[in-house]
Amino acid sequence: MTRSRLAITTGEPAGISPEVALRAAVAAAVPCDLLGDAALLEHTARSLALPWPLPAYIRIAHEPLAAPAQAGRLDVRNAPYVLRLLDRALAGWRNGEYAALVTAPVHKAIINDAGIAFSGHTEYLAAATHSPQVVMLLVGGGLRVALATTHLPLSAVPAAITRPLLNAVIDVLHHDLVARFGIPVPRIAVVGLNPHAGEGGHLGREEIDTIAPAIAAARARGIEATGPVPADTIFVAANASRTDAILAMYHDQGLATLKYASFGRGVNVSLGLPLVRTSADHGTALDLAGKNCADAGSMLEAIQLAGTLARPGGAGAH
Repeated sequence: MTRSRLAITTGEPAGISPEVALRAAVAAAVPCDLLGDAALLEHTARSLALPWPLPAYIRIAHEPLAAPAQAGRLDVRNAPYVLRLLDRALAGWRNGEYAALVTAPVHKAIINDAGIAFSGHTEYLAAATHSPQVVMLLVGGGLRVALATTHLPLSAVPAAITRPLLNAVIDVLHHDLVARFGIPVPRIAVVGLNPHAGEGGHLGREEIDTIAPAIAAARARGIEATGPVPADTIFVAANASRTDAILAMYHDQGLATLKYASFGRGVNVSLGLPLVRTSADHGTALDLAGKNCADAGSMLEAIQLAGTLARPGGAGAH
């Protein structure tokens, strides 16, 4: 079967996820399947004054809720439902039905409250596809920002940053910038961990002992990596414009600037997977659920980027 459709999981049913998935799918006008409870999606579409039945390019892949969804109120009984949507999307990708996966936001805490160990979409998909190293990349505001570590307490970050980790992350980032984004020789700027990239060891030795050697090893492998560069200067437009991707050491170091530059239009891309997966750059926004006012711009960008990356030649194909 030719891969021609996108799978769009509709995420946490009590949040804005069904709303932004529907709005974005209708606006994107590409062949796709919305994975979720059919009654919930119909109710949401009608409340948004979207056409029902939906346009012909959208199909509903029904997966029943375990309990009725109430806007803004999480229900632990529906936690397994959220993961079933991902499993169904993966099955469709494996059998050749889906070209790529786009995920609406989920609520990690309620999944964990259900007794299911879950740290995020990226980690879940990595385990399901036996992918040894995945990398979170955010795209938006003219930037591509990848993360060496993701959802860790700040106190745990220094110990997590090792030469083997950085070697693997840089390799995945370089590979997917070439294969998915169509950049023949990607320029990767690697950020230091400490203020001023350690100030020559006076503000920390991670740059000297770990980050700089990993950059040197990457360059020896033929990768155009530079750094370590200070986090407070790499995002200056003149510096950022000379890179194809910035590798930050931890979550907020990289994403605070990117989200300032692109919030509402940023896209999360999971690198290192055998399939293309993108998502919106925001959460479930329980306080906005059911009010029909959620901005679907990031989800729309995620759908459009997924379609582009899934084409032969990736983002370099025009």
